[in-house]
Amino acid sequence: MRSLIARRGPVASPPAHDPAPSIWSYRFQRLWLTPLFRSLLRIGLPAFLLILGVGWYLSDPANWRGVTDQVAELRREIENRPEFRVNLMTIDGASPQLSEDLRAILALDLPVSSFDLDLEGLRNRLEGFPAVARARIRIEPGGYLIATIEERVPVIIWQTRAEPVLLDAAGQFVARLSERELPTPLPMIAGEGADRAVDEALALMDAAASLGDGMHGLVRMGERRWDVVLRNGCRILLPARDPLTALDRVMALNDAQDVLERDIQRIDMRNPQRPNIQLSPHALTELRRMRGIDIGDGNG
Repeated sequence: MRSLIARRGPVASPPAHDPAPSIWSYRFQRLWLTPLFRSLLRIGLPAFLLILGVGWYLSDPANWRGVTDQVAELRREIENRPEFRVNLMTIDGASPQLSEDLRAILALDLPVSSFDLDLEGLRNRLEGFPAVARARIRIEPGGYLIATIEERVPVIIWQTRAEPVLLDAAGQFVARLSERELPTPLPMIAGEGADRAVDEALALMDAAASLGDGMHGLVRMGERRWDVVLRNGCRILLPARDPLTALDRVMALNDAQDVLERDIQRIDMRNPQRPNIQLSPHALTELRRMRGIDIGDGNG
């Protein structure tokens, strides 16, 4: 009896699977392990696609105008918000008259957005005014524009050929005399180059302070030395070098003998070793008369 089960030959086993990756898979896996490649795929590629899309959208002029208009409108809305608005301006450190002049120079139309104010430009305009030595400007909360001024203080009057002007202690122009009301009288100087020697002029005036109102002022001679002019017409000619010492000698002589109250036309101290006193014509005539000199014929 034959078996009902068919006999089969040996069954061929399937080919064994090679666990090693292909060459391309191996290269990609090695490449994926590098941080730079992962960053390029995760960040660089999306960013590139985003930039490409934005660039394509903005390449249309209509889209570009729409975006810029929206940005400008958003900026205007932010700039015009109440918290960014300047409503008041105050000026500290300046006299009332100077404050009015500075307000006229700035000519601000308040209220105005703080984004529309050029603080550096405003400061330069303030410091460009002759009476302002230094200026500082800032915006404070509450909508206040604060300008802090260091005002030039006039200490002397310089009589120029055109008109008298006011100078500070450094010889800087402050204002025309006609533009200011002085609380107290100021000393006066004259002559070319007098503004470049204000410090020396002030020192000489301090040395001659005992003369009081008898001193009229100082005149710069040849842009190198001073003449002291008294109200009685007398002049003290000071040397170019060390004029303060020469004036101190004259003041000491005046304290001892009241020489400046006499009928003297000038005291020449240009050569301190040989001071020269010149009498007025009237005093010289009286002196000759007292000595019996006949001025008419000169024969005495």
